[in-house]
Amino acid sequence: MAQINLIARVANLWQGFVSLWLTDVEKRHPEIAYQNAIDSMISKYDKLKMATASILRRREDISARLDKARRELAAVETDLNAALATDQDNLAVVLIQKKNALDASIAELTAESEQASADAEDAKSSLIQVKNEIQKLKDEKDRMLAQMASAEARVKIQNQLEGLSVDAEVRALDNVREHIKNTVAQAKMGQELRESDLDVQLSKLRQSSGSVTARQQLDELKRTRAAQAAPTGKAM
Repeated sequence: MAQINLIARVANLWQGFVSLWLTDVEKRHPEIAYQNAIDSMISKYDKLKMATASILRRREDISARLDKARRELAAVETDLNAALATDQDNLAVVLIQKKNALDASIAELTAESEQASADAEDAKSSLIQVKNEIQKLKDEKDRMLAQMASAEARVKIQNQLEGLSVDAEVRALDNVREHIKNTVAQAKMGQELRESDLDVQLSKLRQSSGSVTARQQLDELKRTRAAQAAPTGKAM
Protein backbone atom coordinates (compact mmCIF):
# COMPACT_ATOMS: atom_id res chain seq x y z
CA MET A 1 0.00 0.00 0.00
CA ALA A 2 2.85 2.39 0.88
CA GLN A 3 4.50 1.65 -2.45
CA ILE A 4 1.24 2.38 -4.29
CA ASN A 5 0.88 5.70 -2.42
CA LEU A 6 4.47 6.60 -3.26
CA ILE A 7 3.89 5.85 -6.95
CA ALA A 8 0.71 7.94 -6.90
CA ARG A 9 2.55 10.85 -5.25
CA VAL A 10 5.38 10.66 -7.79
CA ALA A 11 2.85 10.53 -10.61
CA ASN A 12 1.05 13.59 -9.23
CA LEU A 13 4.35 15.40 -8.79
CA TRP A 14 5.36 14.58 -12.35
CA GLN A 15 2.01 15.79 -13.65
CA GLY A 16 2.53 18.99 -11.71
CA PHE A 17 5.95 19.54 -13.28
CA VAL A 18 4.55 18.83 -16.76
CA SER A 19 1.65 21.21 -16.14
CA LEU A 20 4.00 24.01 -15.03
CA TRP A 21 6.28 23.38 -18.01
CA LEU A 22 3.35 23.48 -20.42
CA THR A 23 2.06 26.66 -18.80
CA ASP A 24 5.46 28.31 -19.19
CA VAL A 25 5.70 27.19 -22.82
CA GLU A 26 2.22 28.51 -23.56
CA LYS A 27 3.08 31.87 -22.01
CA ARG A 28 6.15 32.17 -24.20
CA HIS A 29 4.30 30.82 -27.23
CA PRO A 30 0.64 31.89 -26.97
CA GLU A 31 -0.03 30.66 -30.48
CA ILE A 32 0.51 27.10 -29.17
CA ALA A 33 -2.04 27.61 -26.38
CA TYR A 34 -4.60 29.02 -28.79
CA GLN A 35 -4.03 26.25 -31.33
CA ASN A 36 -4.34 23.58 -28.61
CA ALA A 37 -7.65 25.09 -27.49
CA ILE A 38 -8.89 25.28 -31.09
CA ASP A 39 -7.86 21.69 -31.79
CA SER A 40 -9.62 20.53 -28.61
CA MET A 41 -12.82 22.33 -29.60
CA ILE A 42 -12.62 20.92 -33.13
CA SER A 43 -12.30 17.41 -31.66
CA LYS A 44 -15.39 18.02 -29.50
CA TYR A 45 -17.17 19.44 -32.53
CA ASP A 46 -16.42 16.29 -34.53
CA LYS A 47 -17.76 14.07 -31.72
CA LEU A 48 -20.85 16.25 -31.34
CA LYS A 49 -21.39 16.13 -35.08
CA MET A 50 -21.34 12.32 -34.98
CA ALA A 51 -23.79 12.32 -32.06
CA THR A 52 -26.02 14.79 -33.91
CA ALA A 53 -25.97 12.58 -36.98
CA SER A 54 -27.11 9.65 -34.83
CA ILE A 55 -29.95 11.74 -33.38
CA LEU A 56 -31.03 12.86 -36.85
CA ARG A 57 -30.90 9.29 -38.09
CA ARG A 58 -33.07 8.15 -35.13
CA ARG A 59 -35.55 10.93 -35.91
CA GLU A 60 -35.73 9.79 -39.53
CA ASP A 61 -36.18 6.14 -38.46
CA ILE A 62 -39.01 7.05 -36.12
CA SER A 63 -40.60 9.22 -38.78
CA ALA A 64 -40.41 6.35 -41.29
CA ARG A 65 -41.95 3.93 -38.77
CA LEU A 66 -44.68 6.43 -38.01
CA ASP A 67 -45.49 6.88 -41.66
CA LYS A 68 -45.61 3.08 -42.13
CA ALA A 69 -47.92 2.67 -39.14
CA ARG A 70 -50.24 5.36 -40.46
CA ARG A 71 -50.39 3.69 -43.85
CA GLU A 72 -51.14 0.36 -42.22
CA LEU A 73 -53.84 1.99 -40.13
CA ALA A 74 -55.42 3.48 -43.22
CA ALA A 75 -55.41 0.04 -44.88
CA VAL A 76 -56.89 -1.63 -41.77
CA GLU A 77 -59.64 0.99 -41.54
CA THR A 78 -60.46 0.37 -45.21
CA ASP A 79 -60.58 -3.40 -44.61
CA LEU A 80 -62.67 -2.88 -41.46
CA ASN A 81 -65.21 -0.81 -43.30
CA ALA A 82 -65.41 -3.53 -45.97
CA ALA A 83 -65.83 -6.27 -43.32
CA LEU A 84 -68.57 -4.28 -41.60
CA ALA A 85 -70.30 -3.69 -44.94
CA THR A 86 -70.24 -7.44 -45.71
CA ASP A 87 -71.19 -8.52 -42.17
CA GLN A 88 -67.90 -10.39 -41.66
CA ASP A 89 -67.91 -9.99 -37.90
CA ASN A 90 -65.08 -12.36 -37.14
CA LEU A 91 -62.80 -10.51 -39.60
CA ALA A 92 -64.06 -7.19 -38.28
CA VAL A 93 -63.05 -8.19 -34.70
CA VAL A 94 -59.54 -9.06 -35.83
CA LEU A 95 -59.27 -5.82 -37.79
CA ILE A 96 -60.52 -3.80 -34.79
CA GLN A 97 -57.84 -5.39 -32.59
CA LYS A 98 -55.19 -4.60 -35.20
CA LYS A 99 -56.52 -1.04 -35.49
CA ASN A 100 -56.29 -0.60 -31.70
CA ALA A 101 -52.71 -1.86 -31.72
CA LEU A 102 -51.81 0.49 -34.56
CA ASP A 103 -53.47 3.43 -32.78
CA ALA A 104 -51.38 2.74 -29.67
CA SER A 105 -48.23 2.29 -31.73
CA ILE A 106 -48.91 5.53 -33.65
CA ALA A 107 -49.46 7.45 -30.40
CA GLU A 108 -46.17 6.12 -29.02
CA LEU A 109 -44.30 6.79 -32.25
CA THR A 110 -45.77 10.30 -32.43
CA ALA A 111 -44.43 11.08 -28.94
CA GLU A 112 -41.05 9.59 -29.84
CA SER A 113 -41.00 11.54 -33.10
CA GLU A 114 -41.70 14.80 -31.27
CA GLN A 115 -38.97 14.07 -28.74
CA ALA A 116 -36.53 13.02 -31.49
CA SER A 117 -37.28 16.22 -33.41
CA ALA A 118 -36.67 18.30 -30.26
CA ASP A 119 -33.42 16.40 -29.57
CA ALA A 120 -32.33 16.92 -33.17
CA GLU A 121 -32.99 20.67 -32.96
CA ASP A 122 -31.07 20.90 -29.68
CA ALA A 123 -28.17 18.93 -31.15
CA LYS A 124 -28.08 21.09 -34.27
CA SER A 125 -28.21 24.24 -32.12
CA SER A 126 -25.33 22.96 -29.97
CA LEU A 127 -23.40 22.04 -33.09
CA ILE A 128 -23.85 25.52 -34.56
CA GLN A 129 -22.89 27.10 -31.23
CA VAL A 130 -19.66 25.08 -30.96
CA LYS A 131 -18.84 25.91 -34.58
CA ASN A 132 -19.35 29.61 -33.86
CA GLU A 133 -17.19 29.33 -30.74
CA ILE A 134 -14.42 27.76 -32.80
CA GLN A 135 -14.58 30.62 -35.29
CA LYS A 136 -14.63 33.17 -32.45
CA LEU A 137 -11.58 31.50 -30.93
CA LYS A 138 -9.78 31.58 -34.29
CA ASP A 139 -10.60 35.28 -34.66
CA GLU A 140 -9.44 35.91 -31.09
CA LYS A 141 -6.21 34.05 -31.81
CA ASP A 142 -5.47 36.24 -34.83
CA ARG A 143 -6.39 39.41 -32.93
CA MET A 144 -4.47 38.59 -29.75
CA LEU A 145 -1.38 37.40 -31.60
CA ALA A 146 -1.42 40.62 -33.62
CA GLN A 147 -1.66 42.61 -30.38
CA MET A 148 1.16 40.52 -28.91
CA ALA A 149 3.38 41.16 -31.93
CA SER A 150 2.64 44.88 -31.75
CA ALA A 151 3.36 44.98 -28.01
CA GLU A 152 6.64 43.07 -28.46
CA ALA A 153 7.65 45.51 -31.20
CA ARG A 154 6.91 48.48 -28.92
CA VAL A 155 8.84 46.91 -26.06
CA LYS A 156 11.79 46.27 -28.39
CA ILE A 157 11.76 49.89 -29.55
CA GLN A 158 11.50 51.13 -25.96
CA ASN A 159 14.44 48.97 -24.94
CA GLN A 160 16.45 50.31 -27.86
CA LEU A 161 15.57 53.88 -26.92
CA GLU A 162 16.51 53.25 -23.32
CA GLY A 163 19.82 51.89 -24.52
CA LEU A 164 20.52 55.18 -26.30
CA SER A 165 21.56 57.21 -23.23
CA VAL A 166 21.22 60.94 -23.88
CA ASP A 167 23.24 61.65 -20.76
CA ALA A 168 26.23 59.93 -22.32
CA GLU A 169 26.09 62.20 -25.37
CA VAL A 170 25.66 65.28 -23.18
CA ARG A 171 28.63 64.28 -21.01
CA ALA A 172 30.70 63.73 -24.15
CA LEU A 173 29.87 67.26 -25.36
CA ASP A 174 30.60 68.66 -21.94
CA ASN A 175 34.04 67.09 -22.10
CA VAL A 176 34.60 68.60 -25.55
CA ARG A 177 33.44 72.01 -24.36
CA GLU A 178 35.73 71.81 -21.35
CA HIS A 179 38.66 70.81 -23.54
CA ILE A 180 38.02 73.77 -25.87
CA LYS A 181 37.83 76.18 -22.93
CA ASN A 182 41.05 74.79 -21.48
CA THR A 183 42.80 75.12 -24.83
CA VAL A 184 41.66 78.74 -25.20
CA ALA A 185 42.75 79.48 -21.64
CA GLN A 186 46.15 77.95 -22.30
CA ALA A 187 46.53 80.09 -25.40
CA LYS A 188 45.64 83.21 -23.46
CA MET A 189 47.97 82.25 -20.65
CA GLY A 190 50.84 81.74 -23.11
CA GLN A 191 50.17 85.16 -24.65
CA GLU A 192 50.05 86.81 -21.23
CA LEU A 193 53.26 85.11 -20.12
CA ARG A 194 54.96 86.14 -23.34
CA GLU A 195 53.92 89.73 -22.88
CA SER A 196 55.19 89.76 -19.30
CA ASP A 197 58.60 88.35 -20.30
CA LEU A 198 61.52 90.85 -19.70
CA ASP A 199 63.06 90.34 -23.13
CA VAL A 200 59.73 90.98 -24.75
CA GLN A 201 59.22 94.12 -22.70
CA LEU A 202 62.72 95.35 -23.65
CA SER A 203 62.03 94.61 -27.28
CA LYS A 204 58.82 96.60 -27.10
CA LEU A 205 60.66 99.41 -25.32
CA ARG A 206 63.34 99.50 -28.01
CA GLN A 207 60.72 99.53 -30.71
CA SER A 208 59.02 102.38 -28.92
CA SER A 209 62.33 104.23 -28.42
CA GLY A 210 63.21 103.76 -32.06
CA SER A 211 59.88 105.23 -33.02
CA VAL A 212 60.46 108.25 -30.73
CA THR A 213 63.95 108.80 -32.15
CA ALA A 214 62.63 108.59 -35.70
CA ARG A 215 59.95 111.11 -34.83
CA GLN A 216 62.57 113.48 -33.39
CA GLN A 217 64.69 113.04 -36.49
CA LEU A 218 61.71 113.82 -38.65
CA ASP A 219 61.05 117.01 -36.72
CA GLU A 220 64.71 117.98 -37.01
CA LEU A 221 64.68 117.46 -40.78
CA LYS A 222 61.57 119.57 -41.10
CA ARG A 223 63.21 122.44 -39.16
CA THR A 224 66.37 122.20 -41.26
CA ARG A 225 64.46 122.37 -44.48
CA ALA A 226 62.44 125.26 -43.21
CA ALA A 227 65.58 127.11 -42.23
CA GLN A 228 67.11 126.52 -45.62
CA ALA A 229 64.05 127.74 -47.38
CA ALA A 230 63.75 130.99 -45.32
CA PRO A 231 66.67 133.07 -46.97
CA THR A 232 65.32 132.30 -50.40
CA GLY A 233 62.09 133.92 -49.50
CA LYS A 234 63.76 137.10 -48.21
CA ALA A 235 65.72 137.55 -51.48
CA MET A 236 62.56 137.76 -53.47
